[in-house]
Amino acid sequence: MIAVDTSIWIAALRDSQSRESRILQPLLDDDEVLLPIPVKIELLSGTSRRQRDDLMRGLEGLPVAYPTDETWRTLVAWTGRTSSAGATFGVGDLLIAAIASEHGALLWSLDSAFARMSRLRLVSPYAPDAG
Repeated sequence: MIAVDTSIWIAALRDSQSRESRILQPLLDDDEVLLPIPVKIELLSGTSRRQRDDLMRGLEGLPVAYPTDETWRTLVAWTGRTSSAGATFGVGDLLIAAIASEHGALLWSLDSAFARMSRLRLVSPYAPDAG
């Protein structure tokens, strides 16, 4: 399972010929995509009213992952670890990462925050080979 971050969705939706779109489409076809609820909210809030309904319909078939009580406990524990390492992250990014981690999903993002989280072993990145 691959948790796909907002940055990938934006790149894929803006250009159907982009590398991200070419990699994302087969993952969607193979039911390999997990949609963390913060990503869904970010996508819908950044979409024009004209395109929102189409996007909502397009996202309906994806499994949406919601935070649990354990998710919030994970964020508190991670905040201790990241602070000790001198790193800071936004709550939204931590939430997306914790949801992915709880589901055993790799995390695919263009956002450097997730690369830093990976170096701290908070998430496992998805690094597609396709070029």
